[in-house]
Amino acid sequence: MVVASGAGQVLAQAVEAGHVPGVIALAADDGGVIYQGAFGKREANKDPDMTLDTVVWIASMTKAVTSVAAMQLVEQGRVGLDEPLSERLPELASIQVLDGFDDAGQPRLRPPRRPITLRHLLTHTAGFTYDIWNADMIRYQECVGIPGIVECKNVTLQTPLVFDPGERWEYGINIDWAGKMVEAASGQKLDAYLQQNVLGPLGMKDTSFSLSASQRARLASVHQRDDKGALAPIEFGLPENPEFHMGGGGLNGTAPDYLAFTQMIMHGGRFNGAQVLRPETVDQMAQNHIGPLEIGAMTSAIPALTNDVELFPGMSKKWGLSFLINTAQAPTGRSAGSLAWAGLANTYFWIDRDKRVCGVFLSQVLPFFDHTAIDLLTKFETEVYRAL
Repeated sequence: MVVASGAGQVLAQAVEAGHVPGVIALAADDGGVIYQGAFGKREANKDPDMTLDTVVWIASMTKAVTSVAAMQLVEQGRVGLDEPLSERLPELASIQVLDGFDDAGQPRLRPPRRPITLRHLLTHTAGFTYDIWNADMIRYQECVGIPGIVECKNVTLQTPLVFDPGERWEYGINIDWAGKMVEAASGQKLDAYLQQNVLGPLGMKDTSFSLSASQRARLASVHQRDDKGALAPIEFGLPENPEFHMGGGGLNGTAPDYLAFTQMIMHGGRFNGAQVLRPETVDQMAQNHIGPLEIGAMTSAIPALTNDVELFPGMSKKWGLSFLINTAQAPTGRSAGSLAWAGLANTYFWIDRDKRVCGVFLSQVLPFFDHTAIDLLTKFETEVYRAL
């Protein structure tokens, strides 16, 4: 593999220097896998090596998978992108807009000016947010006693909007609601629907919400970087019996599994002999669906979990149906119009439908947008394009 010398060297050196405990990186072009490598340990200073079949929490890389499920139902005419979803999900009807706090510190709420649609959810323009990037939501949740989204309790979805649907882009719990919509429209639990219609057909045998004994034996630890840059493993795990499956961030999986998913998108909805989406649906998902709205910087409200995030500084960025879209060529060589996203523990993917290459980079490090992980991803991606 031509990519191996440059990419492998960069990743191996970072692990040997202790900058990250372990990383896995894969890339593919139209002909198949062009690079695969695993470096370091599943847990810092412990024996088990990172391997290609190491299982990690892919967090928000779950979103694209759930969105594919939602778009399958759109294809079948079982739900519309622009229909008011409260008719299918009555609990959405009670969601209000947070209009600040009164003098007594109590939240001021009002009805939204328009109904929430699936398009709003898939584009993060519904008005939902995440507390880790919104201090007002932290204040609201503390005020009314709503736990964080990773507890996977139904009440965690009942946070208010921070703006009216369609008025701006803000990253949030939208795809968890899209997962609820998949359940309502299909009549199946999200895990069963995904297994039958996305994961199973693509051969993603190690991707799931709950860990089997085999997966648990290959699980990498999540690590926390302190303010001096040192890394230590932390106790982390999603609930064993959640009240709902977190369509926005609940999946665990392996790099080869997720590479198969990115290859399916790159190949217009078909991979491993399975037609998961129609080519025209993939084309639709890859278009800008937020019009003149922009993807701005995401300012951290919980520094232990995320740094401030600014993707492609100085570049206009758009959002498709669950993908970030860079509007100009990236310094790495990534084409304008490529699709990408990430997960909280510094997992990343990109899909370049123009140059016909896709890649997956997995670490298990907090906070998100870790500068070492971003630097390694950038160097890996640059080596991939250099070898094309």
